[in-house]
Formats: sequence, structure tokens, C-alpha cells
Amino acid sequence: MPDISALLHQHFGFRDFRPGQREVIDELLTQGRALAVFPTGGGKSLCYQLPALALEGTALVVSPLIALMKDQIDFLQNRGIAAARLDSSLDANESRAVTDSLRNGTLKLLYVAPERFNNERFLDNLKRANISLFAVDEAHCISEWGHNFRPDYLKLAQFARDLEVPRILALTATATPQVAHSICEGFEIPPQASVNTGFYRPNLKFCLTPARGDKRRDLLLSRLQKRAAGSGIVYVTLQKTAEHLAAFLEQNGIETRAYHAGLEAENRHEIQNWWMESDARLVVATIAFGMGIDKSDVRYVYHFNLPKGLESYSQEIGRAGRDGKSSTVELLACPDDVPTLENFVYGDTPTRESLEALVEHLLGLGEEFAVNAYAMSQGFDVRQLVLKTTLTYLELTGVLRQGTPFYAAYEVRPIPNLPAMYSAFSEKAAIFLREVMATANVGRIWHKIDPEIAVEKLGTKREHIVRAMELLEEKGVAEVRAADARSRYHRLNAEEDAQAIVDDLVERFSRRESAEIARIQDVLNLVEHPGCQTNALVGYFGEIREQPCGHCSFCATGKVAKLPPQRPLPPLESSIDAGEVAELRAQYDAALGQPRQLARFLCGISSPAQSKARIGR
Repeated sequence: MPDISALLHQHFGFRDFRPGQREVIDELLTQGRALAVFPTGGGKSLCYQLPALALEGTALVVSPLIALMKDQIDFLQNRGIAAARLDSSLDANESRAVTDSLRNGTLKLLYVAPERFNNERFLDNLKRANISLFAVDEAHCISEWGHNFRPDYLKLAQFARDLEVPRILALTATATPQVAHSICEGFEIPPQASVNTGFYRPNLKFCLTPARGDKRRDLLLSRLQKRAAGSGIVYVTLQKTAEHLAAFLEQNGIETRAYHAGLEAENRHEIQNWWMESDARLVVATIAFGMGIDKSDVRYVYHFNLPKGLESYSQEIGRAGRDGKSSTVELLACPDDVPTLENFVYGDTPTRESLEALVEHLLGLGEEFAVNAYAMSQGFDVRQLVLKTTLTYLELTGVLRQGTPFYAAYEVRPIPNLPAMYSAFSEKAAIFLREVMATANVGRIWHKIDPEIAVEKLGTKREHIVRAMELLEEKGVAEVRAADARSRYHRLNAEEDAQAIVDDLVERFSRRESAEIARIQDVLNLVEHPGCQTNALVGYFGEIREQPCGHCSFCATGKVAKLPPQRPLPPLESSIDAGEVAELRAQYDAALGQPRQLARFLCGISSPAQSKARIGR
């Protein structure tokens, strides 16, 4: 195996490793398993990039952040390293070129999102490829106790086992001891293979400022007008707040742009570039901004609204001062934000009635069935992520086992000259492709093929239909799009106690809801902490510091902060007409019939059943 230090200098120009990097790489190369818990900007990516160069085969990197994928791939390609990504932004030719390089072994790093594992062809290609290591970024998403649990991450652990990859690396910037234990358990990483470099950042001036809702905007303006030059981010909770606050700051002479997920992709890209190319610009953004962006000279991060927990707060302030220079992070803490954050939590918790109906439906589908997530979400009034989480819980408790994900349809756009299309294949293959295309629902441009119908009409196997779609794309004679993703499940026990299953699910979701609500309170508690607030924050993540930091609000003033009282909400009776609500409830029973459904509606919290019924507060 090549010398790791020599590779570091040869490809990246560094003489020395950053804290923790060498330990993680050594664990990965010698023991085959490692967990890296590094702060934002701590150099996690090198922990898989360098081993990828030292090993034969392709390193598979899983990340939910497309921006991070693009930036890292550009960085690697500029250094002559064969790296690529597979995601929905690539056209058919680009995807085919990446797949070819994976198959022929010329690719050193392949970046994919977790959802890519729902692609049958991708899984088939992985089985035929030489995967040197399996790296999972944002690995805290595997933990039920984490702030951003994603059921797809539990499946990643299973996929890694099924593919029998020789090395697994999990990486995160935010893991409490409990979350780190969950990551190690899920990916079968020995506890001694966990490397945590700590969360303390001595260069950050850490300000936690109590603020009244009616004074907060002017307080932020004052801060910005007095600050020294430097690039900054102001985090807000809602898209409309980003727009209104950015407009207010612009009117008062602060060059500012608003950024949020509601903007067109082209606009978001333009704003990001505008901010990146200067060392003195400000963006007012929701949490959609900053993930995967590599800018080391951010001098200020302000939180205009409360973050949803200390994990997300730590990630967001971690974007300041990554170059090691003095930087300021400040939270304008206002309890008026609490109801909005709590509503997000309550909106994700399904009702007992919805879970009872869902479980009864699932257990009545037979031993093998497919799930259309969109239709099921609306039918049982649970959000799609909650539905996926429910199905994952049923897997964890042994009620279901997931089979191979598949697409219920393929859309084919052939070249205009069909005889020429078929002439690209052998006579036998051309005959089969004609038969497959004859089963299609022919549109003006796209031909839609249902593999199940094709299987039934042609008396063949599904994998032959899927392979036919691959051949059309590989030869470049048709554009092929997979559509209508479905998950296949097997019921493991026909005698399951439905009520016991529902009770377990209700308890799990209730526990998760309580944990998310407690996270909001953790932020408020940090503001009023009677001691060094920096030590309290890093202590939340398991890092014990004895000496006060000297640069947090408490250390600067020696006083315990006091939050203003939360502004009382107006009585519900003053803003609704009881008769009108009763009429709506009778008309839309599926969306408003349950007490919790009605409460969500009256609080302005959307739900799938509301969307289906096309009603809004």
C-alpha cells in the first residue's frame, strides 16, 4: 500500500494531518471500520479521499448534500483525481459515462445521495463493481436519537452488509454520546474505532443575547452597522422572514440577499456565488443555506430566530471562522419563536387513528406487497418521511422485511428513426426490444412502459425488462427515465398483534416528539446557563472542559442572562368561527375528523390529507 503521508503531499499539498485525520485513516485501513466525529470544517472529507487513493477500486461516498458533492468533485478533478457523482441533475449520457467508469474500475470516488439506493440498476452495478470503502457523511441521520433522523440511513447500514464492503467509515459533525453509540451499533463500528476531536472553538466569540420580538430587528441592524467588515450569515426559521428581513436590511444600507428553498435553483445558485466571491457580503437564509459550502472566512453568524436544537445550532455556528481567525456568532434569543418550532414537531407526529388504519392496511396486503409512498401518505394522513419512518420501525421490530426497491414504470424517449434504433442491436435483442416497446403506452414524445404488464404479456422476468431499458440507454438510442419509485415489502408473520404494533409505534413517535420539544428547551436553557456557556454547549456533546472559555456572554459579563417572557398567543376563539369549523369538519372528515387533525389545521400546520382535500386555514 502506498505511503499515506506521501499521498497527502502529492495530491493535496499538505505536509501534516489535521487533528484526528491520521487516527481515523489508520483505523479504517487496518481494522476496516471507523467513526469520525469532527467539528464543521474539521477536515472529515480527507478521511475517505486519501484512503480512496491508496486502495484498489472505487470509494462510495454517501451524502445528502448535492452542493458538497459538486464542490468536492471539482476540487478532486482539478487535482487529477477521478471523481464523479450520480444524481438527478445529470442527463442520460452523463449518468451512463459515470456508470461505465464505475464498471471498468477507473473511478476512484463516486458520490451519491442515500435515495440512489432505491435504484435497481444502481444496486446491480454496485454488485459488479470493486467497492474499496463505503463512506457515510452526516452519519448522525442513522440515529433515532439524532436531531435529523432519516430512515434511509438505517437502510444504508443494511446495504453495506449486503454488498459486503470491506471498509466502512461514518462521519458527522454533531453527535452526542448517545448518537455516536447508535452510529457505531448501526454500522458495526467498534467503540475504540471512534475518533472525536472535540467541539471547542477558541476563535469564536460566543454571544447569547436575550431579545424581545419587537426589538430584535433593530438590535440586529445595530450589530451589523457596528461590525467590522466581513462575510456573514443571518439564520432565520421561515422563508417569509428571510425575504422581509433582507428587504429591511437593504433599506437601511446593508447589502443583503435572501436565500431559501422556495427560490428557483438558478436563483439560489446565483445568490450563493454572489456571497462566495466576496469577503464582506451578507445573506439572510433559512437552514437550506450553508450545508456543504466551503467558505473559510465567514466572520459572522447571527441567529435571528431560535435554532431547533443544539445540534443544528452547533452546525450552523461552525460555519464561522473555519480559517482559525477571530469570528463572532450571536443568537438573538426570543421565546416568541417557540410555538413555530413546536408546530414543526407536532406536525410530524401521526395520530393513533392514522397509525391504526395504516397498520391494519399493511397487515392485510398479503405476504408480499409494494408501497406507493405518495398515495399512502395522503390516504392515511401521515407525511412521507413519517411513513418511511413507520415502515422502518416495523422492519426493526421484525414485522416487515424490505425487499428490492423498484420502479413501477419506465419512460422511454426513442430516437425519431425507430428502425435505426433497433439496428444498433443483435437480431435477437432487437426482436425482444420491439416486443417490450409494443407494450408501451405511447405518448407524443415519451413512451411509458409498465414492467409488470410487459412481464405478463411477454412471459419473461422483470430483470430482463430492466436490462432492456439499460441497453437502450447504453447504446444512446433512447433516453430512459425511471419513474414511480416503489418499495417492496415482505410480511414476516401473519399472526402479528396489530394493537401491540400500534401501541409500540405510538410510544416511539410520542418519545421522539418529546425529545424534539426538549431540544428547543435545551437552547433556551443554554442562554440562561449559570456559568460558561461554551463549556455547557460542548458538554452537551460529551466534551468536558474545566476552565471557562473567556469569550462567551457569561464569561464576558459574569451575569446570568434572563430571557424575556414569551408573548401570549391570542385566544383561538378570537380568530375562528366555530360554526364554520364544524361545517368544514363535516365536509372534510378524512382531513379534519380526528381531534389532532383539527388542532393541526387550526394552528396552520399542513398535512397530506389537507393537501389532498385542497383546504387551508
